[in-house]
Amino acid sequence: MTKIKVAILYGGRSVEHGVSINSARNIAEYLDKSKFEPILIGISTSGEWHLTSTVSKEIEVGKKINLKLDPKNAGFITDNGIVYKPDVVFPVLHGTDGEDGSIQGLLQAMSLPMVGTGVLGSSMSMNKLVAKKILQEAGLPVAKFLCYYFDDKHQINFQQISSVLGLPFMIKSASLGSSVGVSKVKTEGDLKQAVDEAFTYDDCLLAEEYIKGREIECAILGNNPAQASLPGEIIISSKYEFYTFDAKYVDGEAVKIEVPAKLEGKITEAIREYSLKAYQALMCEDFSRVDLFLADDGRVFVNEINTIPGFTNSSMFPMMWKERGISFTDLITKLIEFSLERAKRSSRIQKDFQSALKF
Repeated sequence: MTKIKVAILYGGRSVEHGVSINSARNIAEYLDKSKFEPILIGISTSGEWHLTSTVSKEIEVGKKINLKLDPKNAGFITDNGIVYKPDVVFPVLHGTDGEDGSIQGLLQAMSLPMVGTGVLGSSMSMNKLVAKKILQEAGLPVAKFLCYYFDDKHQINFQQISSVLGLPFMIKSASLGSSVGVSKVKTEGDLKQAVDEAFTYDDCLLAEEYIKGREIECAILGNNPAQASLPGEIIISSKYEFYTFDAKYVDGEAVKIEVPAKLEGKITEAIREYSLKAYQALMCEDFSRVDLFLADDGRVFVNEINTIPGFTNSSMFPMMWKERGISFTDLITKLIEFSLERAKRSSRIQKDFQSALKF
């Protein structure tokens, strides 16, 4: 049987570069080698693409490659002219230039089948401001928020924000993940540092109501229809103010993960329903992880959606599907199969229009 060639893209020009490497390492390890042949492509922090023999932080050691700009015969070409032509591309690129529609647009323009959400869904989901507005329009509960752009930095006022959102409140970069650029503001003295931190990584920030309660996640898998896992819970150590980057990836003692979460049946079903609706409203495809809050008063809020959730050893997405009986290897296989099915369906769409127009 001819194996399906899967190009795994990892690294990238993002503050989540290291997280991407850890996720891609697991995907490459657990990929079913009896069905798939991996092509490992690392993107350095400076944006150079390299063919690598293993998933490694030493991306620049690999052979430099370029994308062959030919939608009828797309592939990746080395400096000495060797072409690698994948059947499908699996972007494992978290954050900027990977999860925001940029890579998705490049692959779509080259007619390369791709695992995961396309250009529109990726860009909408990545931007917290756009995503929250769409979720609100879909009738889903989100925390109260205000937004500010870098040019309006001088207008950011502690009294105004706290009068609308209460205390404490959160400051977040609008288009980042993994809690980078996120701060909890409790006093006026906290605000300047929080704003400076958020604007270090983005030109837009959100001030958001702090929801006191539990951190809940729900995994979504598939298309037409998509399925929701049972929710899982992130139980954070009391030494952390919120679910920070270090708590997620650095401190092995920072969190306890419960899959499934200990929840009342009606709350579980509400979380699953909200998660599916969020996935559909933001036009996600193949898979996503929805992050929610369960407030102490019982209300559920949709926080955000991750179109390329982590696949590290501590990541919830594969854990939630493992609880449903889907192994890491089978999960990866399903994602690749979903993408190939979508590519086959989309092939019916005409991209040319014949008319009497003279040009």
